[in-house]
Amino acid sequence: MVTRLVLVSDTHVPARARRVPDDVWRAVDAADVVVHAGDWVDVATLDAFEARAPRLVGVSGNNDGADLRARLPEVARVVVEAVRIAVVHETGPADGRARRVDARFADDRPDLLVFGHSHIPWDAVTSAGTRLLNPGSPTDRRRQPVCTLMTAVVDGTGLRDVTLVPVRRG
Repeated sequence: MVTRLVLVSDTHVPARARRVPDDVWRAVDAADVVVHAGDWVDVATLDAFEARAPRLVGVSGNNDGADLRARLPEVARVVVEAVRIAVVHETGPADGRARRVDARFADDRPDLLVFGHSHIPWDAVTSAGTRLLNPGSPTDRRRQPVCTLMTAVVDGTGLRDVTLVPVRRG
């Protein structure tokens, strides 16, 4: 079986954009699982993702209020096609990130950790073998050339075809 993932974070609607960009909705519509690593900002954005995503895995971020924190965990864990996925909003500064992730998840190491916060895309592997992916932000490019999200595929061979996708804010 092949499972199509969309990874998104830091939508910041309506603080940084009036709405979720159409490119994001097209990706969500084509996905089997959507992972959102926090900073939704608005409950209506969470509601819209829940209504459209076939399966949504999300966490709260530092810009999410009590209403969102009441509905979303700080850390989410799922298994997709035998790939263990964890989701958090923040992992701290880039320097030392892999070491901190390995220490934080030492007792139950995920194959993939999706995170956000920085709005800066990231793709690395820790010394313990956890793949770290930050999809950037589809609404606030913060020192990046374009806004972004990520897509990937999970199948019997594991995680593959990780792609950084530019997003037009429209």
